[in-house]
Amino acid sequence: APDSKAGHPKTALEPEAAVARYCEEADLAMRLRPVLSAEVAERDMTPLLDDVEFPLIRVLAGMEWTGVRIDPDVLTDLSARLKERLAALEQEAYSMAGGEFNIGSPAQVGMVLFDRLAIDPKAKRTARGSYSTTEQVLEKYAAKVPLVSLILKIRRLRKLVTTYLDALPALINPETGKIHTSFNQTVTATGRISSTNPNLQNIPIRTDDGREIRRAFIPDPGHVMMSADYSQIELRLIADLSGDKDMIEAFLSGDDIHRITASKVYKVPLE
Repeated sequence: APDSKAGHPKTALEPEAAVARYCEEADLAMRLRPVLSAEVAERDMTPLLDDVEFPLIRVLAGMEWTGVRIDPDVLTDLSARLKERLAALEQEAYSMAGGEFNIGSPAQVGMVLFDRLAIDPKAKRTARGSYSTTEQVLEKYAAKVPLVSLILKIRRLRKLVTTYLDALPALINPETGKIHTSFNQTVTATGRISSTNPNLQNIPIRTDDGREIRRAFIPDPGHVMMSADYSQIELRLIADLSGDKDMIEAFLSGDDIHRITASKVYKVPLE
């Protein structure tokens, strides 16, 4: 069956149709090669293509094929606990609002906050006449209005449940017991790798609940997971390329580069 992620139809093609379709795609790719190769050469990027991008295809394909193992029991348990907490938080929100309303409905949230409770007489309406209740808008009131803070908390918990806890188990390949995401080389403007179906790069880590979700990602038997990250790699490169004495001294001393920068910008002693 053709892969729907690649923009192909979701239903399987008949053999004759598949022959025509994929031979045509291969033919077009071959015809494009000399045209695009010449353009790459004009930009002096052939070494980048041959030495970096093409070899990386095999690496990423290997990562996709290997996949990442998931413990669905962790997700199921966390989902049940979060749904219980959500139910309690929703009852608390109804009590604060003076009655039940659909917290998932931006229009109803707007009516409760700006009409019933009148938290801001100057609140702006959208072109359709309803109040804007985006996260950016509500954040302005969160510190002063407990109900707003609670609604934002409920939204974030719901997103965790729907986006990860309920969605990830359904993406586990039954034959491998793993999730096989797609890594994209040519999507982001910065050239970084992106991950889709599912996106494994944006699982929250700053909250306890987000860290709980990450616990579900486990190594194969006999293996371990290793986490590695560069320390201020871009700033270190800038220091080296520019030869800036202050930056180099900061890195060599082991001090926090951001504290040193703030000290100089605001003319405040480092200590």
